[in-house]
Amino acid sequence: MKKLLTILFVLITFLGKSQDFEYQVLFEGIGDNREYFNELAYPQTIIGARGAFEVGVKFDNHRIRGGLSQFLEFGSDIDAQKPKLTLYYQFNDAKKEFLFGSFPRRDKINFPLAMLTDTLLYYRPNIEGMFGELRWNWGRQNAFVDWMQLQTDADREIFTAGFSGELFFGNLFIEDYFVMTHAGYPGVRIEGQHIEDYMGFSIRAGIRTNEKSAIKGYLKAGILNSSYQERSVTDGYLIANSFFAEGYGKWKTLGLKTVLHSGGSHRFAFGDFFYRAKNYLRTDVIWYFINHEKVKGTFNLSFHVIDWAELNNQQQLSIIYVFGK
Repeated sequence: MKKLLTILFVLITFLGKSQDFEYQVLFEGIGDNREYFNELAYPQTIIGARGAFEVGVKFDNHRIRGGLSQFLEFGSDIDAQKPKLTLYYQFNDAKKEFLFGSFPRRDKINFPLAMLTDTLLYYRPNIEGMFGELRWNWGRQNAFVDWMQLQTDADREIFTAGFSGELFFGNLFIEDYFVMTHAGYPGVRIEGQHIEDYMGFSIRAGIRTNEKSAIKGYLKAGILNSSYQERSVTDGYLIANSFFAEGYGKWKTLGLKTVLHSGGSHRFAFGDFFYRAKNYLRTDVIWYFINHEKVKGTFNLSFHVIDWAELNNQQQLSIIYVFGK
């Protein structure tokens, strides 16, 4: 790691003589207390801080950056979580964007929690692969590949790929999401372990409030689909469909968000386990207590209703401070 960072800084210094030098520093405070009393998800408290930095050069629409991201989970040793290397190339203009390497997940991959849960932001903050997006005046579409685990004698080969996008017509919009995960064999076969395949999509239509409205928000509804197979075990894919709706409103520093899933039981490799219930309602009361240009702070009080019979709650605190050049 030390040799790699030395080479990285020497390369960036050399390139920086004739290009625009850039840097970015991030602090992230994370607090997530989960009071769960059900068989789907286990209770836990995640509290800690992340520090990350990137340095690089920019020339025209091209950018090369490198750095490190480190999550310190309070109560654990400093080396309990290994540092994550950030190293990527980016092209970006008004109509398209492309990234290749290890780059931050935040603000790039924004899927429903049913498909990709929020703990990925805590423990796997970087996408390791590629991302591309095309933009129009009336929409956008992107796709990504994330190589999540390399095959070894003991570890499976695991990768996730997907796409998402949106078409909008004034205040009306249609959004789409698709994600798939493949978990192969390790180098040394383990008895009883089989290849697993996960796929799923969501299509929803909705309406947003006007830009000049005092209350910012939206309503959207559609379908959530998932398909899962464990080869040589399941009889083909196990397919589930459900009604999938969401509403959100924000007034000044207060927000309210509600998500409803009703229908089949879903299995996504890295999705929120609550969606394995056939009926699930989540409501978040949100306080945006810091709203500075460089600092954002939010507090969520979340209520989870499972199959109309069980109530669980969760509290989330997030502080993000980013500065750079």
